[in-house]
Amino acid sequence: MTTSTLLDRLGRLSTTSLVDASPTLRILPPTLRPIVSGRHLVGRVVTARANRDLMSVIHALRESGPGDVLVVDPGGDDRAVAGELFGTEAQRRGLAGLVIHGRSRDTATLAALAMPVWSTGVAPHAYPARAIPETGVTLSLGGVRVAPGDLLVGDDDGLVVGAEDELAAAVGGAEAIEDREKGLQARMLDGASLFDVMNYDEHLAALREGRPSGLSFG
Repeated sequence: MTTSTLLDRLGRLSTTSLVDASPTLRILPPTLRPIVSGRHLVGRVVTARANRDLMSVIHALRESGPGDVLVVDPGGDDRAVAGELFGTEAQRRGLAGLVIHGRSRDTATLAALAMPVWSTGVAPHAYPARAIPETGVTLSLGGVRVAPGDLLVGDDDGLVVGAEDELAAAVGGAEAIEDREKGLQARMLDGASLFDVMNYDEHLAALREGRPSGLSFG
């Protein structure tokens, strides 16, 4: 499977289906939230370790191109590392998204961009721009490893990251899960009970008797 085909397939999948299909995929901290809900993100990771400064973000933007997701570790949580100008440049360059494990600013402008932005919060003031840039390095965001070249998928439920081969191994299972769950939901919308489409009674009986069991839907 080509990278382009994989990204296209991932672009139609939810993070929940991916994680259900492959629980070993990395999940970024839940404090990361989209500026605007209802958007989907998929792309290849480019990294910047900002060290409480803007130079790494600027340098990483210059190194980024179409389909990239710029992931930033600000090194602090008291000031913003991106706002309207950096976000607009990222969109102009064709980036798939911007993920800041820290604060952003100029929220109204970022929300109006077509390119999605995730951050942990907002602040009106930004860091200075005086440090030597540090880009293309492996980050640890809340203890979760994010490496350059990883693929990242995001939606309102969170951000999932993995190496290309990990996501390639998960995509088929995730598609099957989504197809099955859409079918089950359709049955429920037509009047079927949740308990008609899962093995709850059998599973509960097995748990009470100490027998191995798993909750399943079908």
